[in-house]
Amino acid sequence: KLCGYLQKLSGKGPLRGFRSRWFVFDPRRCYLYYFKGPQEALPLGHIDIASACFSYHQPEAAAGAGDESAAFEVHGPGGAVAVLKAATRQDMTYWLQELQQKRWEYCNNLDAAKRDSRTSPTPSDFSKGLVAKDNPGSILSQNASAERARNILAVETSPTDLVGEQAASQPAPVQPSAINFSLKQWSTEIKNSMSSLRKGNNENRKSVFYTSEEWELLDPTPKDLEDSMALEEKRKHLAEGSKGLTSSAFPFDFGRIPQKTRRPLKDMIGSSKNRNSSESSPTEWFSGNGNKLVSELQLKYQSQQEELEKLKKDLLSQKELVRLLQQTVRSSQYDKYFASRLCEGVPKDKLELLHQKDDQILGLNNQLEKLSLEKDSLQQEVKNLKCKVGELNERLGMLMETIEAKDEVIMKLSRQLSECEDNSSSQSGAINSPTATCINKELQELDRLKDNLQGYKTQNKFLNKEILELSALRRNAEAREREWQAKYTSLEAKLCQIESKYLILLQEMRTPVCSEEQSPAREVIAQLLEDALKAETSEQPEQAFFKPHLVSEYDIYGFQTVPEDDEEEKLVAKSRALDLRSLSLSENREISTGVKWENYLASTMNREMMRCVELKNLIRSGIPHEHRSKVWKWCVNLHVKKFKDSTVPGYFQTLLQNALEKQNPASKQIELDLLRTLPNNKHYSSPTSEGIQKLRNVLLAFSWRNPDIGYCQGLNRLVAIALLYLEQEDAFWCLVTIVEVFMPRDYYTKTLLGSQVDQRVFKDLMSEKLPRLHAHFEQYKVDYTLITFNWFLVVFVDSVVSDILFKIWDSFLYEGPKVIFRFALALFKYKEEEILKLQDSMSIFKYLRYFTRTILDARKLTGIAFGDLNPFPLRQIRNRRTYHLEKVRLELTELEAIREDFLRERETCVEKRDLISDDEEDS
Repeated sequence: KLCGYLQKLSGKGPLRGFRSRWFVFDPRRCYLYYFKGPQEALPLGHIDIASACFSYHQPEAAAGAGDESAAFEVHGPGGAVAVLKAATRQDMTYWLQELQQKRWEYCNNLDAAKRDSRTSPTPSDFSKGLVAKDNPGSILSQNASAERARNILAVETSPTDLVGEQAASQPAPVQPSAINFSLKQWSTEIKNSMSSLRKGNNENRKSVFYTSEEWELLDPTPKDLEDSMALEEKRKHLAEGSKGLTSSAFPFDFGRIPQKTRRPLKDMIGSSKNRNSSESSPTEWFSGNGNKLVSELQLKYQSQQEELEKLKKDLLSQKELVRLLQQTVRSSQYDKYFASRLCEGVPKDKLELLHQKDDQILGLNNQLEKLSLEKDSLQQEVKNLKCKVGELNERLGMLMETIEAKDEVIMKLSRQLSECEDNSSSQSGAINSPTATCINKELQELDRLKDNLQGYKTQNKFLNKEILELSALRRNAEAREREWQAKYTSLEAKLCQIESKYLILLQEMRTPVCSEEQSPAREVIAQLLEDALKAETSEQPEQAFFKPHLVSEYDIYGFQTVPEDDEEEKLVAKSRALDLRSLSLSENREISTGVKWENYLASTMNREMMRCVELKNLIRSGIPHEHRSKVWKWCVNLHVKKFKDSTVPGYFQTLLQNALEKQNPASKQIELDLLRTLPNNKHYSSPTSEGIQKLRNVLLAFSWRNPDIGYCQGLNRLVAIALLYLEQEDAFWCLVTIVEVFMPRDYYTKTLLGSQVDQRVFKDLMSEKLPRLHAHFEQYKVDYTLITFNWFLVVFVDSVVSDILFKIWDSFLYEGPKVIFRFALALFKYKEEEILKLQDSMSIFKYLRYFTRTILDARKLTGIAFGDLNPFPLRQIRNRRTYHLEKVRLELTELEAIREDFLRERETCVEKRDLISDDEEDS
């Protein structure tokens, strides 16, 4: 699947910019959908690739082009232009090549598709089963020279990790905003730089600095980034310091450059004055790290100032403490002097107190000495901090000089640029640099030119291929237009002929000639009937395109549109097919339904389908032909997931192998019913048809899985319909869904107990939903369950026209058996008024045998089934099934008792021994 991350240019005004989007290509409509992310359900929009052309611009310098070199344009109809950008030029080339190829394949499939209003030019792999064989999937053979040219002009490339389904597990790429300055932008940038030198405009300056020296550019480490973030947070809480200080835009850290590699910027600029300006190779200096460095130095300076103030306060407090201690020592010495004079007559306890005081004095003296030492160390720290502050001031001054020097270089380059623009034809500079530098510059220029040349070659190949494809597609479109014009001319001529013949017929009907002779009008009528009954075949392919495609021999499901036996039935069938065709051509709702399905399936590209009201309404309106295989398979898996999870891999193949190798009692009856399943469908019409073998395999496998049922007439038709859109194994699980999940037990057993119960439930619903019609049937004693029994047993197969049949199956596989009751009632309600007009049982029963084939409007029938018959609770059907099941079982028990009594009487009575039962007669 072609999918991956691209950046799309969107927005208006100052908000216009590139935004990362997840792109997915849809081959059904040749649309490129884009989402916010891989997990989003609804697309933000789409780009029509089928009618688009592609281009991209080759940058002047491939080495310094940045990510802008990976941008390309998609020009759509009406002048719409979508600008997309890939992560790398390699990804851009891959996307362009793939989109070209997808457009080429889709347009060629469009040319090869048959023009049928009920089919679409979609690739054949969207439908599975037997109908997939009829889908137009081949590409028309194109001009061999054009194909060779496309292969020659193709550029070999491979995608990166940001393209493909594996890219969905990766985060969206974040493209750094590139700063590109062209010659036209330099004047604006110089004005901005000069205005930022004024007072009060020194913060957040960003500019580009060009120098002739190869300075060391150091990227910030993760630790530096963390420190800078912490400093920025601290900076917010500082009340002063930011005013009057300048910030720089240098991407390197002076502190991390070795001392021997550092050079004053003025020396570098001075040395560059001796060189010619044409030799200097401009190096782009980004502003992110420079701002960080100045902010860091500024914060360090402020923190050192605060620490110095704090130390000064501590020093003053320590001085005051020393003064107090000195006073205490002097007073203690004074007290000791007087105490020694009076110690002769002092008691012992007082002497001890004096000694303790002396010890305290000694301790205080020791503490005083320690504080003196701490004072000296603090003074030394203050000196060191003053030295560091001096160094920071020097570094800050150096940064200020750097900024001034940068501005000088900018002014110098601007002057040189103006001189070059004024005197570009006469200006020539002398080469003063060393010969080695000149050679180095020339080699660099040569490499740059080689890169540009290679880029232009690739661009030329791509544009030539784009022109070639667009020319071929334009020629194909013109050829289609000419063919359609010829076809319309042929149709107009045939319409004139038909109108002429019908005018003769109308004239004959108005004034009939009563004679036995053959009049010209009778010949016209015979010719019209003969032409009308001719079905379209592919026997004359040279005239197939110009032939009006009204009714083909087979419909898109493989059913025969006109029978071959009875001429009167052929006329009725042809008339019915023409009505269906007219209805489909005049029905605009099919187009809106198809668009709704496309939008829904586009929203489920990145996720699985789930049960929801939106999906139920879409399925009730009918699944498009090209999506039916996918949706049917999903519905079947939804219902049999618990069965499939409990089986081993290869379960179906194992059942089939066992059924083929061992004796199966149901195999004989299966073989008898194979060709009687759908004889009017070309996929089952002969023993060599592909559908016959698949039908045999599925029925044998199911008979081995469910020996209680084995095989019942009716299962073959269910499987035959499933195989039209599903593969063998999926059709097998579809049959399991119908028999073991949807229908009650004993529905397809020998007694058909569940089928009889449903007929009684249906009678109750008829009396409730259609009371007038039910009373009409009761009045004339018409048992309509003789007709509806087959509807329920095979889900309307061979009872309604094919378009309505498959719409019923769409809802049936999603919602279950309640749909059968809905549509059975809807069929009667559709023709209720016509049935009420019939006044005898024979005509009513005859009408019921074929009236469902005359219902052609699927939209109206669906509206009745899911609208007019509401409410329709499933609980009511279950309750009535339970009630009638008990009654039918009692009746069967009574019948079995009567049968046993009959057998006993026959054995005992000689006169009744010659009587036999129906079962014995069948055997």
